[in-house]
Amino acid sequence: MTQQIAVIGGDARYLELIRQLQALPEVTISLVGFDKLEKGFTGLNQTDFADLNQENLDAVILPITGTDSQGYVETVFSDQTVQLTNEWFDGLNDRTVVFTGISNDYLDNAADQANVELIPLLNRDDVAIYNSIPTAEGMIMMAIEHTDYTIHSSRVIVVGFGRVGNTVANKFAALGAKVSVCAESIMDLARITELGHTAIPFDQLHEHTRDGDLLINTVPAQVVTKEAIQHLPPHGIIFDLASKPGGTDFAYAKQRGIKSILAKSLPGIVAPKTAGKILADVIKQLLLKKEERI
Repeated sequence: MTQQIAVIGGDARYLELIRQLQALPEVTISLVGFDKLEKGFTGLNQTDFADLNQENLDAVILPITGTDSQGYVETVFSDQTVQLTNEWFDGLNDRTVVFTGISNDYLDNAADQANVELIPLLNRDDVAIYNSIPTAEGMIMMAIEHTDYTIHSSRVIVVGFGRVGNTVANKFAALGAKVSVCAESIMDLARITELGHTAIPFDQLHEHTRDGDLLINTVPAQVVTKEAIQHLPPHGIIFDLASKPGGTDFAYAKQRGIKSILAKSLPGIVAPKTAGKILADVIKQLLLKKEERI
């Protein structure tokens, strides 16, 4: 049975995602918000949002950003205005799976009320771990761009030892940086030490920032506080990889004259093809499992 998939909006990584989905057997793909694309996608069904027949859809793929708090979808390759209202969700059938990068209260409630499955891809361990690789490479690129010294022998403090923090710490250490990692759990602190990094408990971060050239935050909560920032050396730079608004007191960093950069969506910027393939691989696996259940 042919699966009907609608891709609504998306950035450069979605071009590779669409190419990958085309390889699936018995799939029809409708694109909404891609009407400004150059040649190469002309063989696909470009659809106006108003003409999309949502009751026949097996899957809907939303951008990494999902929707805003009113259901509006960002369409990078179109001037179309797309709003996913509660009524639109109600028009989906109960088999439909909605994929998004991240979710919010609006999306959660709309999907819940319509009784459709919502899968925030960036919450999944597999996607986050794969994505941590282009994120770390992008972070290295930015560090080189914004400094006038080598990464080798520089003092790098990574805040957070989750899926991104772990990869970032290891990649910088492989380039010869002196890496410290700030974490909360005793188990994480033990693992950080075992990997050869310097372990810093969260409540002691401010005691170590005076020894940092680069401070890289991966925690989506306000953890890089005034207390931590005020001890950074004048040449120190903060890179915040956490989702918007980040976990840094940017106002105080600016007041102190410390360069601070919210470096979001690095996989889509530095390696959109790889990032798109990561998303496509996971979506394909989930769609195949769904088909097997049916």
